[in-house]
Amino acid sequence: MQAPLARVGVLGGTFDPIHHGHLAAASEVCAQLGLDQILLTPAYSQPFKQGYDTETPEHRLAMCALAADEDERFAVSPVDIERGGVTYTVDTLTDLREQRPDAELFFITGADAVARLDEWKDADRLTELATFVGVTRPGHSLADTTRPHILVEAPALAISSTDVRRRVRAGLPIRYLVPRSVADYIAVNGLYYGGLDD
Repeated sequence: MQAPLARVGVLGGTFDPIHHGHLAAASEVCAQLGLDQILLTPAYSQPFKQGYDTETPEHRLAMCALAADEDERFAVSPVDIERGGVTYTVDTLTDLREQRPDAELFFITGADAVARLDEWKDADRLTELATFVGVTRPGHSLADTTRPHILVEAPALAISSTDVRRRVRAGLPIRYLVPRSVADYIAVNGLYYGGLDD
């Protein structure tokens, strides 16, 4: 008898830096959908952030690894960083399907992004590669979309990577916005103090 497929959530993003908003959303999806694992998958370069300065892929990957170490359900995949170039979800999912033939993939993104799936590269293939999970705040609905998806309400944490970077530059605390290990990593490595203007 064949073993059931592992249920694996994939949370991609720039993670510049990763923060508790990302982690809380992933945790809620994991719990509500009964997932076995969440893969944090930092992008090498986001197509909609071309021309913006970001921290190096190595630093962003390291911060994701530190965050994942704090939850046994979480792991990190360097698949997009190892591929290099502009990161497209279709490539992420294609590579992960090859690496994890034992897994059923659930791609986690914002509900607003799910509503725009038709605009994504190779949109027709995306929902063949993974089930799309749109995360929304309680009381908010998802705009109409013809693409199959699951909608999950997650606690609303008003945290953004942009705000974390600005707080670092301003010398303000970030300890309760990001995991403590990530805050320490930012301080030790001097990240975000000198720029990365938005």
